[in-house]
Amino acid sequence: MKKITSIAMVVLSCFTVSVIAQNDELYSKAYKLKVEYKYKEAFPLFQALLKADSANVNYLQYGSYCYSKYGYYYAPEAEKMKYYKSAEWLALKAIKVNEASADAHYAYAMALGRINENASSKQKIANAKLIKAQVDRSIALNPKLAGAYHILGRWHRTIAGFNAFEKAMINSFFGGVPPGGSYEDAIKAFMSAIALEPKYMNHQYELAETYYEMGKSVEAKLWAQKALEIVPSNEDDIKAKKDCEALLKKL
Repeated sequence: MKKITSIAMVVLSCFTVSVIAQNDELYSKAYKLKVEYKYKEAFPLFQALLKADSANVNYLQYGSYCYSKYGYYYAPEAEKMKYYKSAEWLALKAIKVNEASADAHYAYAMALGRINENASSKQKIANAKLIKAQVDRSIALNPKLAGAYHILGRWHRTIAGFNAFEKAMINSFFGGVPPGGSYEDAIKAFMSAIALEPKYMNHQYELAETYYEMGKSVEAKLWAQKALEIVPSNEDDIKAKKDCEALLKKL
């Protein structure tokens, strides 16, 4: 009996090692696709990894990231929010697993930002403070995370561009405008993102858009043209290229 039990334990151990090796191989492939901005290909791989292990912080935080990206680019309009809410849930779980993960806080901020794109003014403002807290935490943990600066830049620009009604709501929610929230702060954040990822077109487009909202047409045109010097290589670049071309037409 003992011999049978020992054999069973060996078989189980070998099976466990094999599964772990398969997951590691799948994760390496999924992560490589993610950093190459190939969200459509990375998404189902992270789904499979999450089914295999829903407590792995890497599967959770990068799965959240891919849910946000896949929902934005590929999901039907009526289903986008479902993907964004899944991204939010996964990011929150990642933070619970490892609060010191910069990528988990970044993924959470991204999910909230996507949710806000389809939210009411009241929800946008309610989420604003949380997004700022998450992106600040992400940058504190990893000052070289370009995407976090990108979200920070958009946050500052959004707050700076609020209309009178939205500013009145800010006063109701926060007792005043949250710290920051200026176009100048947005420019600093986008400049930091560009310094870290100079070949990522969307950083430069968002900087151009910020200057455009400020009424600085010369600077807006300069950065839109600089962005277009980059050869598009992914979905983010393709969208940024279209946005830059549309911005230049307005200018």
